[in-house]
Amino acid sequence: MNKIKTIELFAGVGGFRLGLEKSKQFKVIWSNQYEPLTKIQHASDVYRARFPDANHSDVDIARVIDEDFKSIPDHDLLVGGFPCQDYSVARTLKKSSGIQGKKGVLWWSIHAILKNKTNPPKYLMLENVDRLLKSPVSQRGRDFAIMLSSLSELGYIVEWRVINAADYGMPQRRKRVYIMAYKSDSDIGKEIKQLKSPVDWITDKGVMQDAFPMNDHPIPSKSDKYFVIDRDLDKITNDTKAYTSKDRPFGTIGIMIDREVYTDSAVAEEYKGKTQTLGSILQDEKDVPAEFFISKADLEKWVYLKGAKKEERTASSGHVYHYSEGPVTFPDALDRASRTIITGEGGKGPSRFKHVVETPSGRLRRLTPVELERLNMFPDNHTEGATDTKRAFFMGNALVIGVVEKLGKSLANKLK
Repeated sequence: MNKIKTIELFAGVGGFRLGLEKSKQFKVIWSNQYEPLTKIQHASDVYRARFPDANHSDVDIARVIDEDFKSIPDHDLLVGGFPCQDYSVARTLKKSSGIQGKKGVLWWSIHAILKNKTNPPKYLMLENVDRLLKSPVSQRGRDFAIMLSSLSELGYIVEWRVINAADYGMPQRRKRVYIMAYKSDSDIGKEIKQLKSPVDWITDKGVMQDAFPMNDHPIPSKSDKYFVIDRDLDKITNDTKAYTSKDRPFGTIGIMIDREVYTDSAVAEEYKGKTQTLGSILQDEKDVPAEFFISKADLEKWVYLKGAKKEERTASSGHVYHYSEGPVTFPDALDRASRTIITGEGGKGPSRFKHVVETPSGRLRRLTPVELERLNMFPDNHTEGATDTKRAFFMGNALVIGVVEKLGKSLANKLK
């Protein structure tokens, strides 16, 4: 089989590429990574350093589409973790502006490529935070419905699945929604249409079920979990009955074909393979630079931030209010997968959200850049050359490449 020609959008430091190319069945022929509001494109610098022969662009993707569309080569598979800050749990619900936010609108760059390519890709593999399924807060699920409707208009069948990497033995509890799409006239599209029910694809026959099996959870063909998405995007945008602030129509697994949606919630099958934990990826204490250890002077602040609170606070307006929050495990447990790493893991300053581990000698320390890379299953020192803070930022934005590797292998096997 010829290698599957792939382009990687919003490439970051190359997570999709690393995961896919592990199978030796994919070839990334073009990639794009651009971060606005910064003169130095740090992620692209890392990408080029690790993949020196890459056909890589660090120009705003919207500008590429408008001014140099022909530079985007024809491809079989489009992949990308389109920017998710407007959906992320790192933001409060009220600040989650979804597809109308500055980052969320980059979805339409993907759409523009699919729409304007003479030979559009037959397959898509996309990743985002699971909050995408219930964004925005005022109309839960509206943004995902817009994406599904626009993909259906372009002739794609779409399946999705919320995958927690730790459920399948990987070292980080990182829950993301992965989206696979198939042109209706592709080999996989034809296979899906020949099934007795599209539900069979996501519960038995499909790419995602093969890679990340969920417990048998039948989805009724015509029930509350079945509905049809409108063709008119304006109607979806203004629909406050189907998409409300309380109910969300999309479950953790689902499929859409010809605008008909079958969806429900499911849990991962019990994983019986080898598992990785936070403790299993740690560097030897003697190899950790001194600046990662927590000083006695800072310890009290760390304890306060990690601890439970119930206190009176005063807002900038002068309003007095009562604030409370529960404790965060401190130090982090070493016998299980880590918590989700965030972009703010770098830097010496005390934080409620940064990971802290206890060493065999009893000292407390932050995670190193190499350990953050390992939690996403990147090669050691993949981001070397950037500052420690930047390296942590890259990993907070990255995906667990083991997930992509398994999805890629499953897709390639279907295409043999």
